[in-house]
Amino acid sequence: MRIIAKRTLREFWEKHADARLPLSLWYTEAHAAEWKSFQDLRNWYPSASWVGNNRVVFNIKGNKYRLVARINFDYQICWIRFIGTHAAYDTISAKNV
Repeated sequence: MRIIAKRTLREFWEKHADARLPLSLWYTEAHAAEWKSFQDLRNWYPSASWVGNNRVVFNIKGNKYRLVARINFDYQICWIRFIGTHAAYDTISAKNV
């Protein structure tokens, strides 16, 4: 899976040091993955949620942080659309971010 853009993750963990390890692990796993469908993804991340409009929400660090990604399974591309605290997530529309 091609991840766009790791820079977003890096900028976030520079502000939230405790997120560095879980986000690095997520990036490594997602980059190596070849998910063909949301069900394939759920086999790796059972707590991931499909919110529509090709958006998936991942719980990071025991749900302290949320990552919203737009995923195109056919082209194997994952765009990071949002990473933030659970409180910040509550203020956005995950389906439209």
